[in-house]
Amino acid sequence: MASKRELLEELLAPVVESLDCELWGIDYQTHGRNALLRIYIDAERGISVDDCEKVSRQVSAVMDVEDPISSKYTLEVSSPGMDRPLYKLEQYQRYIGAQIELRLRMPLDGQRKWRGLLAGVEGDEIVLRIDSENEYLLPIDSIEKANIIPQFDDSK
Repeated sequence: MASKRELLEELLAPVVESLDCELWGIDYQTHGRNALLRIYIDAERGISVDDCEKVSRQVSAVMDVEDPISSKYTLEVSSPGMDRPLYKLEQYQRYIGAQIELRLRMPLDGQRKWRGLLAGVEGDEIVLRIDSENEYLLPIDSIEKANIIPQFDDSK
């Protein structure tokens, strides 16, 4: 059975793509009677406030008609930013060589929070290099949340 996030992605991806943007990912969180629907959009040219506004208007219209969320919710549309979240294997593949931090759904070796170099993707698992001696294969399904750690060039 598809998750709420997957159903929302299926519904909203064509809307976002019709506005020349990529649906980077969706965060859906419930807080009591209220919910937060955060949509991340991206484009090679970058994302402007106007892009966010256009996508927000179109998504709102589709959500009003389709009504996939029965409770009250707040809609936010944003660029993924420098510390962009990672959702799909293709996104991990795009950022091989980047430093990432992630939280697992269940502890591995006694810890849920990990930080290291995204060294590769093998099948449906990512390779996380913690240091020169330790690499872990982590199934993407075991990852609750993952983000790029922004790197800044201090040489200038």
